[in-house]
Amino acid sequence: MTSTSYSVAVLGLGAMGLPMATRLSSQLTVNGFDIAQPRLDLAAAAGIAPHDSAASAVAGVDAVLLAVRNGEQLHDVLFGANGIADKLDEGAVVILTSTVGTDGIAEVVARLEQHSVELVDAPLSGGPVRAGQGDLLIVVGATPAAREKAQPVLELLASTLTVVGDRPGDGQALKTVNQLLCGVHIAAAAEALALAERLGLDPEKTLETLGAGAAGSFMLANRGPRILEAYDEDGAEVLSRLDIFVKDMGIVGKASRSVGLPTPVAAAAEQLYLLGQAQGLGASDDSAVILALAPKATD
Repeated sequence: MTSTSYSVAVLGLGAMGLPMATRLSSQLTVNGFDIAQPRLDLAAAAGIAPHDSAASAVAGVDAVLLAVRNGEQLHDVLFGANGIADKLDEGAVVILTSTVGTDGIAEVVARLEQHSVELVDAPLSGGPVRAGQGDLLIVVGATPAAREKAQPVLELLASTLTVVGDRPGDGQALKTVNQLLCGVHIAAAAEALALAERLGLDPEKTLETLGAGAAGSFMLANRGPRILEAYDEDGAEVLSRLDIFVKDMGIVGKASRSVGLPTPVAAAAEQLYLLGQAQGLGASDDSAVILALAPKATD
């Protein structure tokens, strides 16, 4: 489909929403809405049509991409006082890119069906830079018809697109498993680098050496340099907030309990993120989790 025949509204122009909207605007017609005017200004500068309300942004579009924080925001955007569900054209699809867990997805599907709208459960992984490059991992749970309707959006954003199943919620389930590993890997990397520092090892050389051997991983390579930057005066650039992993590891714990599966390593990692949040690091990059283990030295 060309830009003149397919339109998408992106609701939520934050760290992930804006680069996704910018990427989509390279080939599709994109409307954008965010409650923060500075984000709308940035969207307009990137060639995205800014709107002063979600209702205005979704009028007549083929798809709506939601970049919300949690399940509560999802329900509010769709069904709240200013919800968009009854503003969408019949046959439109709602593409949920956020990690919200499987709870409540069936209810969302049922309520959207009352408006002849389908949900495409498509949580993603990759970060803002890769979002802008169309280099995301996206896992999808949706009916074949809904996937086809959402395909122009998904293909532009994903370098790896995996269809998990035909049910919305399947994507959330796989993303929950993904976040278990990511959360544990970041916590383990922080713990290892904190130990290296306490043992008097050179941090940069340690990181380089670990990355070249069996202990290497994507998360160590990606977060390792930022973990070391956590001790700088301004800390690491915020690319993924620590409190996102508080949310996500909470989803992991709830999911594992629901099926009676013990996940003690994930639970330990969750406690580390919670400790960081309690220490005021929630809005910091998730690499700052090392400060929960080994705080900065004070004069």
